[in-house]
Amino acid sequence: MAWPLPDLLATAAPLIVARFTKGQCQPWPVRTRCATSRETARNVNSPPRELRDLQGRLGAEQQTPDWQARFAVRSEVEGTVNEFAHGHGMRRCRCREQPKADLQHVFTAIAVNIERLSSLPSTGEAPPSRPPTAFQDSLDQHGFPRLKFWRAVSR
Repeated sequence: MAWPLPDLLATAAPLIVARFTKGQCQPWPVRTRCATSRETARNVNSPPRELRDLQGRLGAEQQTPDWQARFAVRSEVEGTVNEFAHGHGMRRCRCREQPKADLQHVFTAIAVNIERLSSLPSTGEAPPSRPPTAFQDSLDQHGFPRLKFWRAVSR
């Protein structure tokens, strides 16, 4: 067994890698729960303790209502940016000059706001919900409960 081998890639977080040889893995009585291959050795990767502790703390923080409310706002903004970039072609400008590009962005934003306002019901009712996605239909067919929608998080 080689322990610990820091496995550092330029784009990845550091990992501690434990490599077990075939001879070390074969006699282990619960090997079938660990590895599926009969012929090859086993590698076990683990982040450094500081990184693992940080991931645990951040994961616990993400379950709090306060964090979920803050993320709901971010999700709304990212949805709007995605709509502009993909739905209205805002990744490419029609003009090369900065003032004309700014004007294109302003006019597109005005048009999107008018489009959104015109699609709202006039009686003050909530807008109709979107039809379920194929993934949500699949969950329904298999009897899995749907998770709360991110907008349902209390603010």
